[in-house]
Parts: sequence; structure tokens; C-alpha cells
Amino acid sequence: MKEKHWSKLEYLHLTVKNPNILVSGSHSYYSDCWDNGFEKSVVRYLHGDRISQSWEPLGKIDKLRIGDYVCIGAESVILMGGNHNHCMDFISLYPFMETITDTYRHRGDTVLNDGCWLGMRCMIMPSVTVGEGAIIAAGSIVTKDVPDYAVVGGNPAKILKYRFSESDIGRILALNIYDRSEDELESVRTLLSSNDLDALEFALRASANP
Repeated sequence: MKEKHWSKLEYLHLTVKNPNILVSGSHSYYSDCWDNGFEKSVVRYLHGDRISQSWEPLGKIDKLRIGDYVCIGAESVILMGGNHNHCMDFISLYPFMETITDTYRHRGDTVLNDGCWLGMRCMIMPSVTVGEGAIIAAGSIVTKDVPDYAVVGGNPAKILKYRFSESDIGRILALNIYDRSEDELESVRTLLSSNDLDALEFALRASANP
């Protein structure tokens, strides 16, 4: 059994078993020190776990799509399962078993794009897309899509600022950083951990045309 400590991480490509959680690459992680891990504690109400995989789905199953280099802070929650059988246009919100198949509404896939960071104890509501390089402030409840390289916070989460200027965000996206090979990224790690965009562009051009 793995020793639990805040310095130890759960790498999702090694632990995720639910077929409705799709993980790209091998770097995305969850800080699982204080709970039972990503699938048991973070992802809620997603069909396809050990128990629910034998059930007949009530409708289309929403998927959780996770890019590469995604950082998920401790005790975050990613809410799946559509509307959880609470139908707002029915008189009663209660999910009576006699009409359970009529109360379900799928919401659509939830997407955590490459390089985003979910702060501790944030909650991602169903069908939200978090953009590349975006930051979700700790404790935030995210109800709407988050643009690339935005910083959002609050309940409901709102855009607080962007990490870079609009023109620089365009330049970063044009580099397709997370589509590059492991070797290419290895060669520019020090630049990725800096704010020298000019140097990063130059280095990636050089690696493409040695």
C-alpha cells in the first residue's frame, strides 16, 4: 500500500480504471494525500465504476476527458452524472423510481485541457471545459467553461484575470506545446518554467529544423 504524504502524487494514467475517464499522456496527477484517491474521491456519479458498470445506463453517458500535464489539487471534486435525476421542469425534483428513466438528462463531456491546474477543494460542475493552462482558484465552484490561460475563482467562478496578454496567449497556443514529443519538451523544460516566450519560440523552431 502506498504511503500517503503530501509530497506523493497519484499519476492518473497508472490508476484510472473507469472506461469513461479518458486520460491523455503520462503526466497528469492528483494530490491524493488526504482522501481515497482520484476515482473514489474526486470523480462523483460517473457510470462505469466497479459497481455501476453492470447497470443499464439511463441514457447517454457523459465522459471525463483529461489532457496531459493537468494538475489536480487535493480534495477537488469533478461532478459527473448529468442532472443526477433531478429534473428542474418537473413539479417535484425527487427521483421517484417509477419515473427514474424520465428524469435523467445528460449534460455532455467534462474536459480538462492540457496544462490546467485545479486548486484544492474546487468543484467542477457537469459538462464544463477547462481551457489549456487555465487556473481554478482553491475552493471555487466552476459552472461555465473556462478560457485558455484564464484564472477563475469564486462561487460561481468568474474570470479574475488572464495569465498573459491576448497576443501572448495566441503565440503560446500556436506552439502546440502539449502536442509535441517527449524529447522536444525535455529539451525546453527550463524555458517552460520561465516567462521567456521569445526564447521558447526560438528553441522550438530550432528543434523542428535542426
